Amino acid sequence: MSHKTPLAGIGYGLLAYGIWGFFPLYFRQLSHVSAIDILANRALWACVCVCLILVVAQQWAKVRQILGRPRQLAMLTLAALLIGSNWLVFLWAVEQHRVVESSLGYFLTPLVNVVLGLVFLKERLNRLEWLAIALAAAGLANEIAAHGGLPWVSLFLAGSFGTYGLVRKQIPVDALSGLFLETLLMLPLCLAYAAWQWQAGHTVFTIAPWSTGALLFGAGILTAAPLIAFAAATQRLDLATVGMLMYINPTMQFLTAIYVFGEALQTEKLISFSLIWIGLLVFSYSAWRKYR
Repeated sequence: MSHKTPLAGIGYGLLAYGIWGFFPLYFRQLSHVSAIDILANRALWACVCVCLILVVAQQWAKVRQILGRPRQLAMLTLAALLIGSNWLVFLWAVEQHRVVESSLGYFLTPLVNVVLGLVFLKERLNRLEWLAIALAAAGLANEIAAHGGLPWVSLFLAGSFGTYGLVRKQIPVDALSGLFLETLLMLPLCLAYAAWQWQAGHTVFTIAPWSTGALLFGAGILTAAPLIAFAAATQRLDLATVGMLMYINPTMQFLTAIYVFGEALQTEKLISFSLIWIGLLVFSYSAWRKYR
């Protein structure tokens, strides 16, 4: 491996997680558009963008392979439903000024991945990983006690994205081809919704005004671009480094929610976050020790 390769990998990783962390700021510009309308546009334009990339790169072989394998196609359909619902709840959280909760969900995702690996892949946990899960559980318990209910936005985002990762791990397809098929599989539902809204006099896929149309089209590009950058990063970096870079996204979302959107951070929620952050530090240290 050349000396420049790790630096390039870090650059790609920063680009991917930086774009994901920028999402609340971007989608807040579309606050006048409903979350489900944004989702429909995001799926359509991401599918178009990735299709063009596949045409230029002539990388249709893996797409054709998956289309000829019903079980893997069914798994990708499940993955599409999981990531589509994750996108929808995230967009709704931005629309409802609940970005702090969405950032908590993405902070929880690595620990959810550990639990899913334990339950479904029969992976064994060491004492540090059990401690990390216990700290996260304490943070969630504090959140429930403070607010008298489940932080369902955070739990849904963490659970759906974690389960999506588990499902995608079972499908031998690269990120670009996978994204194309996932968005393609979302389109029937999106088009059915658009047709229903059109009959009610509402246009889902619109270019008027031009600024809204440009932002909706840009949402498709912003869906594809970080995944391509992320794939490039994982090819150049070890898993421990990729895991550490992963916290850039929820950290950016959290800081945006507090310092840009002015969302409140009560003492109780800060305690919950602190317990989860400590758990993440313990988990990261354990992952680093395993890798070493």
